Amino acid sequence: MSRWAALYRAFLRTALLEQIQYRASGAIWMIGSILEPVVFLVVWSTVAQAQGGSVEGYGVREFAAYYVVLLIVNHLTFSWTMHDFQFRIQFGSLSFDLLRPVHPIHGDIAANLAYKCVMLVVMLPALIVLTIAFGPRFAPVAWSLAAFAPALVLAFLLRFLFEWALALAAFWTTRVTAINQIYFSLQMFLAGRVAPIALLPWWLRDAAHDLPFYYMVGFPVELALGRLTPTAALVGFATQLLWLVVTAAIVVIVWRRAAVKFAAVGS
Repeated sequence: MSRWAALYRAFLRTALLEQIQYRASGAIWMIGSILEPVVFLVVWSTVAQAQGGSVEGYGVREFAAYYVVLLIVNHLTFSWTMHDFQFRIQFGSLSFDLLRPVHPIHGDIAANLAYKCVMLVVMLPALIVLTIAFGPRFAPVAWSLAAFAPALVLAFLLRFLFEWALALAAFWTTRVTAINQIYFSLQMFLAGRVAPIALLPWWLRDAAHDLPFYYMVGFPVELALGRLTPTAALVGFATQLLWLVVTAAIVVIVWRRAAVKFAAVGS
């Protein structure tokens, strides 16, 4: 454990210095991720007002609470590995990662955590402004709030490993832009980012509860808001763990084959 702690301290120190150096570009990306839920919040608030004040149990202030929590959860769970991996192979930078005596995924996790920490400087003022502007109504439930933290950790691990597994396709196709677009389109709808899952057609709602995307974002959001029963929460945790095990196994198996196949395209 001490070895791993020292390893991550070194990775995090390097990643933090890198993120601070490029904080302007990071802030631009962060502003874009803040605008996304704000746009959907305005749209669904307008729909709720047009429908007499609420849609499927969500009023204007409930929508505000949903998207404020969504903004936090999305920030703490997202990763950019799928975008980055293609260029690491194309330009040969992955060669240097493979020379290290540890799996490259550890450096990616550290870089991801460092970005999240640095960008809290942008996130916190945005949350304050949104709270003042939209007046979200929170009705927290004690057990649900307590379950939120482990659900958030599992959501981060699931989303990170799932996207890392998909990124490995770059070893065979080099360019993975099309795969990325398909994934992000599915994730936008089925993770609860465009709208709460309860607002989707029944067949999409059923698909969302079977696939992993909802458990990356929507599940911890609804837990934090107290919108799930204890039974639904237990099923959610079980599904998170199931998909996490499956995804981790895919990463382990595919990585072994991919690393042998790897040849840098550029330098």
